[in-house]
Amino acid sequence: QVQLVESGGGLVQAGGSLRLSCAASGVTFVFTTMGWYRQAPGKQRELVATITRGGSANYAPSVKGRFTISRDSGKNTVYLQMNSLKPEDTAVYYCNAVQGVGVTLYDYWGQGTQVSVSS
Repeated sequence: QVQLVESGGGLVQAGGSLRLSCAASGVTFVFTTMGWYRQAPGKQRELVATITRGGSANYAPSVKGRFTISRDSGKNTVYLQMNSLKPEDTAVYYCNAVQGVGVTLYDYWGQGTQVSVSS
């Protein structure tokens, strides 16, 4: 059974930094894409950043230049370095992993980790 386990959330002051980690277990393949999404209270879940198996990264405009996504080469571990945090970054952050099998995409989600940024 595939499991994604996040760690690294917490409370930080505006301008501070946090690093999130996500490790997958129960898999015998390398995910096509891994990434991070977030959901603030009363809002829809939104994309933060994704990274492919080959290392190509994609960022939401709101975090570009402040957040950096990285991935252990050939492994199912993904990180999100968050710098210059703002109160509007407060949300539950979810790890996501996608496996493509033919034309079918399989989506996996972690349980989420809370990030709170105080002003």
